[in-house]
Amino acid sequence: MGRVYNFSAGPAVLPEEVLREAAEEMLDYRGFGMSVMEMSHRSGMFRDIMEQAEQDLRELMGIPDHYRVLFIQGGGHVQFAMVPMNLMKHKVADYIITGQWAKKAYQEAKCYGDARVIASSEDMNFSYIPDCSDLPIDSEADYVYVCLNNTIYGTAYPELPNTKGKPLVADVSSCFLSAPLDVEAFGVVWGGVQKNIGPAGMAIAIVREDLIGDCLQGTPTMLKYSTYSEHASLYNTPPCYNIYICGKVFQWLKKLGGLEAIKARNEKKAKLLYDFLDQSKLFQNPVRKTDRSLMNVTFVTGDPALDQRFVGEAEQAGLLNLKGHRTVGGMRASIYNAMPIEGVERLVAFMRAFEEREG
Repeated sequence: MGRVYNFSAGPAVLPEEVLREAAEEMLDYRGFGMSVMEMSHRSGMFRDIMEQAEQDLRELMGIPDHYRVLFIQGGGHVQFAMVPMNLMKHKVADYIITGQWAKKAYQEAKCYGDARVIASSEDMNFSYIPDCSDLPIDSEADYVYVCLNNTIYGTAYPELPNTKGKPLVADVSSCFLSAPLDVEAFGVVWGGVQKNIGPAGMAIAIVREDLIGDCLQGTPTMLKYSTYSEHASLYNTPPCYNIYICGKVFQWLKKLGGLEAIKARNEKKAKLLYDFLDQSKLFQNPVRKTDRSLMNVTFVTGDPALDQRFVGEAEQAGLLNLKGHRTVGGMRASIYNAMPIEGVERLVAFMRAFEEREG
């Protein structure tokens, strides 16, 4: 069958160049006679891989020295717990609910203290981002929590909330490295890597130093940010191959010109698809235009049976994983960094032909 256009929300498409490099190094990494999967995490070979990956990420994002970069096993659900365990010193936190993942993070935080919902878009099935300019932030809140890009619903924050001086914690899993981000606007930026950076099974947390070290009593060793910070993410065996692939993606992004360049590329892809949806008589995008995601584009026909037929025929045409999340139905095209513009062009051409046939 060959390579297809994979629109999966995650695990998701990776750059073909990265996959080819990894394939070439699978049996013999740069003359060392073994795969990275076989290396000791204490070896100089792997330490070089890990240190280079962190350095490249710092350069891409402009991460200041007073932030720690932590490579942590497990994905988003682990971070849902780690954030309150490490930051909820006064047992109060404010959450903005713009989708299922922010809601799950909020529900997890309730296990550790008084987690409060201070804004939500659930009233309109998460099809917009609420006004966050003057939020009722608790004076005792340890942090304010957001999910910057909502994978299921295809929304993204057009601007950051006004946290009134409280640390902002952001889940960036599905928009990680898709555009420049002012790291110093956040206390913690974290993301599962399986959507836009690497293989499933790992998260990267970028944590301001002063927020590390005062975790809740009883927090397990491997759920303390301090454990990773004090041991350069090498307290135990880290997810070595994940880090290796992520490092290659960082280098790929640098070769493309960095985050400004990838943002321009992502905007071009998204515009192509949204422009078609806005003039289509068959397909509709339910998201408020100001809040549309560059990474996850949702659309429906209004007829579930027709949606299902579209997804099936698209798969036969080599356009895979366009089915929407099970909780909302419809379709979703995840057009992450590694999705080439040719994939979006093929999708739009297929949608146009489907519409002409069905119309």
